[in-house]
Amino acid sequence: MRKVQIIGAGMTKFGKHLDRNLKSLVGEAVEIALQDSGVDKKILEGAWVGNASQGVLQGQESVRGQIVLRELGIGGIPVVNVENACASSATALNGAWAMVALGEMEVALVIGMEKMYFEDRSRVFPAFTGCMDVELLANTMAAFKKAEEQIEQARKEKGEAEKEKSGKRTVFMDVYAMAARYHMEKYGSTQRQLAVISSKNHFHSSMNPLAQYQAKFTVDEVLAAPEVAWPLTRPMCSPIGDGAAATIICSEDFAKKIGAKNTADIAACVLASGEDPQKGEDKGLSKLAKKAYEKAGIGPEDISLAEVHDATAIGELTATEALLLCPEGEGGAFAEAGHTTLGGKLPVNVSGGLESQGHPIGATGIRQVVELYWHLTNRAGKRQVEGAKVGLAQNNGGTVRGAEGAMSVTILKK
Repeated sequence: MRKVQIIGAGMTKFGKHLDRNLKSLVGEAVEIALQDSGVDKKILEGAWVGNASQGVLQGQESVRGQIVLRELGIGGIPVVNVENACASSATALNGAWAMVALGEMEVALVIGMEKMYFEDRSRVFPAFTGCMDVELLANTMAAFKKAEEQIEQARKEKGEAEKEKSGKRTVFMDVYAMAARYHMEKYGSTQRQLAVISSKNHFHSSMNPLAQYQAKFTVDEVLAAPEVAWPLTRPMCSPIGDGAAATIICSEDFAKKIGAKNTADIAACVLASGEDPQKGEDKGLSKLAKKAYEKAGIGPEDISLAEVHDATAIGELTATEALLLCPEGEGGAFAEAGHTTLGGKLPVNVSGGLESQGHPIGATGIRQVVELYWHLTNRAGKRQVEGAKVGLAQNNGGTVRGAEGAMSVTILKK
């Protein structure tokens, strides 16, 4: 297997782009990536395009990548469309990486894209319920409703004041809320620790001009915000959005041939799906993380920064544990001690994460990788992690029988 490198990247601002279509967003990201790499689009040998939900949202199926790329004058090459829930573009990277590593091509384009904002907001909810077993959806929703009613009753019995509600939410906010309550009960983690993570990520995003949200929130402001699903408040939860990100990857020899200025090695790019837990075995993400560390020839102690899938704050907390960045059950305390803040022992989600950068679901996997690439090439601006040498991106998508539907871990080295 040959060494594969990233030599260029581009990204749009994430957010509400009601006046733009997917072709426009992808065109911006790809043009920036091509300019950054110094590669002409005519010499691209393949393209992998990650998108999760445009079929549900707009009825665009089958040839999503071909349609957006032909608009840019890119054709004739194989275009592989990848749909794998929130891990769609991370999975696209895996496919492109494998073809370059095997010597089937020298240079390839990888795109993550999603457009989720429409005037009719009800169109977006099926995109999320479709990431679960739809045959069990009625039972799942009933279980969520029952759990919420029990929580409200318990709070009334304690005499707690009724909390302002955030309004309609996607089904995955309930999934994460249940995970948060489980973690709090088992390990003693607290709602305040979740607020610390959220506040930290909003602080990070204040230095990211491409983030959907750039306002800072104190821990107390996060706790006082409208409730989405207890214990999660609105700033703890990622918004939907529109956006695109792109990278140019190639063989090491190709990078040397063209004199690429900014390179980062793809040291590991591994995928998995969730599974029914077996007693005594590692949990799914921990098992995948160990595989990634082994492939990259490093350990978790070597990571300079991480971009993890914080669709809510509890997602970051549990990811830091599962990735072995801190002991199991101590993710909340790890964040509360300041270790995951820029300047700390192990900065996490310096982009602002999904909570603040935004989460156009098919774009997120590559967006995370682009963020790492910018840090490893010392081009992350005010949020630059000094001396960054190794970056890790972790991306999840969907849920099946209580476990992740799709998982990815990517490790880049300077």
